[in-house]
Amino acid sequence: MSKNNIEIVEVSPRDGIQNEKTLLNLDAKISLITQAIAAGAARIEVTSFVNPHKVPQMADAEALAAALPRGKARYNGLALNRRGFDRAVAAGLDEVNFAVVLSETFSARNQGMSTDEGIALWHGVGSSDAPIAKGLTLAAAFGCPFEGEMPVARMIEVLERALTVMPAELTLADTIGAASPADIAERVGAVRARWPDLPIRLHLHNTRNTGFANAWAGVQAGVRSFDASLGGVGGCPFAPRATGNIATEDLAWMLHRAGYATGWDVDKACKAADWLEEQLGHLVPGMLMKAGTFPPALRA
Repeated sequence: MSKNNIEIVEVSPRDGIQNEKTLLNLDAKISLITQAIAAGAARIEVTSFVNPHKVPQMADAEALAAALPRGKARYNGLALNRRGFDRAVAAGLDEVNFAVVLSETFSARNQGMSTDEGIALWHGVGSSDAPIAKGLTLAAAFGCPFEGEMPVARMIEVLERALTVMPAELTLADTIGAASPADIAERVGAVRARWPDLPIRLHLHNTRNTGFANAWAGVQAGVRSFDASLGGVGGCPFAPRATGNIATEDLAWMLHRAGYATGWDVDKACKAADWLEEQLGHLVPGMLMKAGTFPPALRA
C-alpha cells in the first residue's frame, strides 16, 4: 500500500450494531454491507461468532456469511474462542480476527477467560492450517473500564508472549475510547520498535471526543489501516459507556482533505449513514452526514 493510501475497514455490521437495541434483520444487514461496498468499502468486518444469547445482534452469523455478495470485498469476522474461530472458518470468510484482552478483569468479562488463556487459544488458532487469514486484536490496549490504565510495559509483555505465533496483522483496539494522541504515538512506536515489519491496524472509539485526533496521530505514526463505522455507531456490550466508533465518512473526509486517498466516496457513505440512522431509529454520532462536505462532493 502506498503511504498516501489509507485503508478504512468498515465495521458497522459488527462492532457498529452489536450493542444496538434495535435488531437489524438479515436483509437489512446485507443492505448495509452492499451500501458500504458501493461507497468504497473493500474490507468489511461483517459479524462475530459469539454466543447469541449474550450478543443477540450477531445471532445470524452463518446466515449472513452465506448471503454475502462474494467477490465484492474482503470479509472478516471476530472470534473470541476456538469455537468461534471454527465457525468463521466453516462460514468461508476471508479473515478472522481473534481477540486477546490486555486486562485480566475485562478478559474475564468479555471472554470468560484469563489473558493467559486467551494467548494460549490464539497460539492454537494462529498456528492452525485453516484456510483463512488470521489477525490478532489486542483489546483494551489503551485502558480498561475496570482496571484503568494499562502500562506500555504490560502491553509489550503480553504481546511478547502472544506473538510467538505471528498474525497476518495486529489490531490495537482502544475499546473504551480512553487514548490520547500521545498514547497512540507511544504504543504504536513501541510495537514498531519491537516488531518493525508487523502490519498494524487501529480500532478507535470516539467515546471522549479524541477518536479523530487519535486517528491522525496514527497516520503520523505510520499506521495505514483503521477501523471505522458508518455514522459512528458502535459500542461494546461488556464495556460500560464504550460508545461509538469513529465515523467512516468523517474519517474519509478528514483524510481526503489532508491529501490521502481512501477509495471511499464520502457522499455515498453519508447516504448509507443516513439510511442506517433510519433503521436504528435514533440519531447517530456522525457529523459529516449532518454538516455536508466542504467543498461539496469531495472525494479521493
